[in-house]
Amino acid sequence: MDKRWKPHVTVAAVIEREGLFLLVEEQTSDGLRLNNPAGHLDRGESPLQACVRETLEETAHAFSPTALVGIYLSRQQSQHDDITYMRLAFCGTLGALQAGRELDHGIVRTLWLSADEIRASVERHRSPMVLQCMEDYLRGQRFGLDLIYTHPSVLQARV
Repeated sequence: MDKRWKPHVTVAAVIEREGLFLLVEEQTSDGLRLNNPAGHLDRGESPLQACVRETLEETAHAFSPTALVGIYLSRQQSQHDDITYMRLAFCGTLGALQAGRELDHGIVRTLWLSADEIRASVERHRSPMVLQCMEDYLRGQRFGLDLIYTHPSVLQARV
């Protein structure tokens, strides 16, 4: 049995338009929760590719990352699990809606909220990183996308 500790790698999109942030409302084992468009890094994709894919799956919108907002670690404990997540959060440009595209399983709807509305709904956040990523974005925290390097061998795993 492998006893090595491994965090779950996730990506998230911090999307702001005219002072509002795009979030998803999703059904979880803890009930309806608010989250950034986000999800797990899949085998054979770079973090950028994962963020584009997850945003499309959860919002039906194309997404073009322009900067890394930050890299975050958080731990979620419950009766059954003790999981640490490493989140790479990107900001960028939201593209066109793909009309008729179904949202990913568990996503109830998308919604646009102000920073104050997000701050006032912390008890409904899926992760403490929802608020932290937004606050870092609002502070102007940005890192170039070239900070993240994906070796070609990772992309070959898609086969």
